Amino acid sequence: MTTSSTMPDKGPIIILVNPQLAENIGMTARAMLNCGLYQMRLVAPKESPLSEKALAASSGADIILQNAQIYPSTEEAIADCDCIYATTARRRGMIKPIYTANFATQEIINQPQHRYGILFGPERTGLHNDDVCLANAIIEIPLNPEHCSLNLSQAVLLVAYEWYQKFISAPQQQFVKGKTEFADKEKITLFLKTIEDKLENSGIFTQPEKRQHMVINLRNIFTRCHITEQELNTLYGVINHLNIPNHSQKS
Repeated sequence: MTTSSTMPDKGPIIILVNPQLAENIGMTARAMLNCGLYQMRLVAPKESPLSEKALAASSGADIILQNAQIYPSTEEAIADCDCIYATTARRRGMIKPIYTANFATQEIINQPQHRYGILFGPERTGLHNDDVCLANAIIEIPLNPEHCSLNLSQAVLLVAYEWYQKFISAPQQQFVKGKTEFADKEKITLFLKTIEDKLENSGIFTQPEKRQHMVINLRNIFTRCHITEQELNTLYGVINHLNIPNHSQKS
């Protein structure tokens, strides 16, 4: 995976309002570190971000939890921010712009001089109206309208990944071949000739038309796929150890 542009040292601040479970705080830290976000703020959490449960759930994202800042209120947590987004699946009758996470994160990137914060509500209830009204805009993640409830860390991951993917250029498809190389046409042709000779000696080709059909099928099988030198060597070992009777010697 390669970067397509330079990722800022600091992305948007992830602000968890009244998180209830240490495990969710830890899993949120894990999601943040997955996507290159390092600033976590907690508003009156029920449990410590440095508890054993939080640290275990972070799966190594301890740096996020160790640097997490705790505030008594949402107002204090966002006081130094220039712009705040509130994530919620319920619009609550607010008169506000509603953005997708993709649009919101692009706006953050376009305004690097501003400090952005993104609010996420408690696990059971989501953000309260008193919190949503403090935001400049709402982030809404389009999901199945019949069930759009997300775990706290899932919601953070979805938004954070929209941010992260704007800085990466991942190949759409890869073929992992390890230390070996793809076999060239000469080696594949030599291997096919070996198989054909083995089959010829076994007496399987009793009718010329069937021989041609089988040979074409075999060649199609091995020329259609990306076969490596290591795989060819394995196949050589297999056919050399098979007890294929030599029909010409029998007659």
